[in-house]
Amino acid sequence: MAELVIIRHGQASFGQQNYDVLSDLGRAQARAAGDWLRGMDWIPDRIVTGTLDRQIDTAVEMGFGADGERHAGLNEYDFAALLDARFNGKVPDVVKGDRKEHFRTLRDTVFAWQDGEIDNPYETWDAFADRVEAARAFATDTAARRVLVVSSGGVIGQLTAASLGAPARHMMHLNLQIKNAAITRFVFSGPLFSLNEFNTTPHFATPDAIKLMSYS
Repeated sequence: MAELVIIRHGQASFGQQNYDVLSDLGRAQARAAGDWLRGMDWIPDRIVTGTLDRQIDTAVEMGFGADGERHAGLNEYDFAALLDARFNGKVPDVVKGDRKEHFRTLRDTVFAWQDGEIDNPYETWDAFADRVEAARAFATDTAARRVLVVSSGGVIGQLTAASLGAPARHMMHLNLQIKNAAITRFVFSGPLFSLNEFNTTPHFATPDAIKLMSYS
């Protein structure tokens, strides 16, 4: 069987005006992931990222970005746009500034989005799920045996939940667990697409490297 290894992007710029920029920590995380894969003699035959800067730059920092393809279906859902729609443009300040409240609101907002309770979202939940599936089909429609994908937590959560036939809610429970630069691995052959490992970080498994661990 062929393998699809999907990496969540390195830490971006939480709390900054432009989130879509890797932090110095995020760049270090990406380099550690790339070094570990090479150390395991896992070199991709095909590389696909979303079109977001933090995804592309993660692949570059990993040392695998030069020949990467792009697919917008791998882009993260736009949480800021969902918040604006949910709160009619008046997002409470505490949601923006307090990390715990931010992630609690993220979870509840995505649940409301899945249930169709947000009026006029920039993208419907079904459209998000469909484009993630289209990206999966694109990445696995290949003769390559080792496919490297760089994406984001929501997409990885959805791919994992869908591969398990789990309820939509499970996507968010998975999403909130995913570490920056973590590895999720699938195997595929024709229509078969099966989870092999989820959210692993062997590249952080030393006393020094554990300092690179982050979730946002």
